[in-house]
Amino acid sequence: MNWMKHMSLYFLLSALVIVPGIFSLVRWGLRLSIEFTGGSQLTVTQLTQDPKSIAGSFRDYSPIISDSSKDTLTLKMKAITQEEVTKIIGDLKKANPKITTTDFETIGPALGAETIRKTLNALMLVSAALILYISYAFKQLKFGVCAVVAALHDTLVVLGSFSLLGHFAGVEVDLLFVTAVLTMLSYSVHDTIVVFDRIRELSHKTKNIDFESLANRAVTETMARSLNNSLAVIFMLLAMFLMGGETTKYFALALLIGTITGTYSSTFTATPLLVLWNKYIGKKK
Repeated sequence: MNWMKHMSLYFLLSALVIVPGIFSLVRWGLRLSIEFTGGSQLTVTQLTQDPKSIAGSFRDYSPIISDSSKDTLTLKMKAITQEEVTKIIGDLKKANPKITTTDFETIGPALGAETIRKTLNALMLVSAALILYISYAFKQLKFGVCAVVAALHDTLVVLGSFSLLGHFAGVEVDLLFVTAVLTMLSYSVHDTIVVFDRIRELSHKTKNIDFESLANRAVTETMARSLNNSLAVIFMLLAMFLMGGETTKYFALALLIGTITGTYSSTFTATPLLVLWNKYIGKKK
């Protein structure tokens, strides 16, 4: 099958997914957790009241219920002191004598800003390292650049999706989300390298054949393997998202979106970009 014949369609599909996400990122940004913005997190147990009623006692601090079960409630809110928490919990004990604070922490805005800075630095460092390593491994810059551009494509899909989820569903991003993005980057590049390596092998074995035909053949020969590997991961992440705990739910969702778009981009973004590079930039050289 001539996969590269429909390159414009692949780029159009990517644009339809990425552009709304970019608009959301510019317009609304990401809904950051207290790990980035600063604030307090409180966990209480032994509940006999409705969680919303307990959250209402902290209404002056704009509480958000981040996790709730039969006996446990976790709230995220603006910074609050230990003395203020003790006073409010003391008032709650009148109607709920067994209520107990099991965890309380406050993160200052300076620490949150430092976390954002370190996260951005990590993403830039990883991208630069990937370009250098892949370019060295394949002896050509185009392989490294195209692989990282495809990984950037996947990153924008995940960030845009969570920006939209944050605006419309109140989903926050935390350090687990950062872990998911970095993990997704490695998965995306790994899948891309499988296709690129097959292109390199075929170029050594097959003579007198144009680069686009090599890319088509490489995609055809690696398609089944990529789909089988990805589906195994996708089913596992889907189960984690649907049946896992609240704290890992959106971590699994970020990985799930990243795995799907990473599988797509290795074939329908990275490889077409490589063909275009070879066709236009390579021809000029």
